[in-house]
Amino acid sequence: METEEKDIVTVDEIREAVAAIKAERPAYTELLDFFEKLFLAQEGAKGRVQLEPIQISEELLLIKRKESLPLINRGDFAIDIKASETLIREICRLAMVTNELLAEASNKLAEALDRGMLEVALFSKILSEDETDLEKAAQELKIDKKILAFFVYSSIRPSLCLCAEQLATYLDNDGPWKRGYCPICGSPPALSILRDDGERSLVCSFCGHEWHAQRIFCPFCENKDYKTLHYFFSEEEKGYRVDVCDACKKYLKTVDTTGMKHPIY
Repeated sequence: METEEKDIVTVDEIREAVAAIKAERPAYTELLDFFEKLFLAQEGAKGRVQLEPIQISEELLLIKRKESLPLINRGDFAIDIKASETLIREICRLAMVTNELLAEASNKLAEALDRGMLEVALFSKILSEDETDLEKAAQELKIDKKILAFFVYSSIRPSLCLCAEQLATYLDNDGPWKRGYCPICGSPPALSILRDDGERSLVCSFCGHEWHAQRIFCPFCENKDYKTLHYFFSEEEKGYRVDVCDACKKYLKTVDTTGMKHPIY
């Protein structure tokens, strides 16, 4: 499985990229300030994450490669609960000075953490696609479910990314991954990236793993008919577009990094 080697993003590069976007879109300054601090907090949290490597037997690995199955299921990810709890408290502090909606939610969440009302098991349960526990917690805390999911997911993302990096060592570099779902966890892509060299890659919506993909290809239904694959973009922002598939009626956001000085996604 041929994987995309992601460049390591430094703290300075995050700051430079955010500054460049602020200059282009000053109306989003408040939101960009929050996400800049969030990204920096997540990068800092990676140094605190301690995980036991996930082991995959050679026999199981051969089966997964033969059947084009992802290495693990979402629920199999290893999560550093202690590091996630520390990070979610930090995210709450950052959100309290962002806007009224996030401030209200972060206050409720911080109070719940202080009183032990938020089960640490929720960090692991968000790995499941069953949202029952999340819905129950959102109702008890009186926090919008999507906002709660954002806070919890953001706090476990450093664990997910580090776990995905470890698992990527099991991928077969001699056999290109031709599926539209993530070879690590099977999740759909959240983003498509076009590089200066013309290569296209997809970024997992869950673990952040990036892998090579065909240029003319819908990752959701694997349609390769160029006549039914289109894209739309604005003349003012040619670096960003939306790829659309007529066959399955789904779309994917794409970033064309060609000529971008500070690409961020």
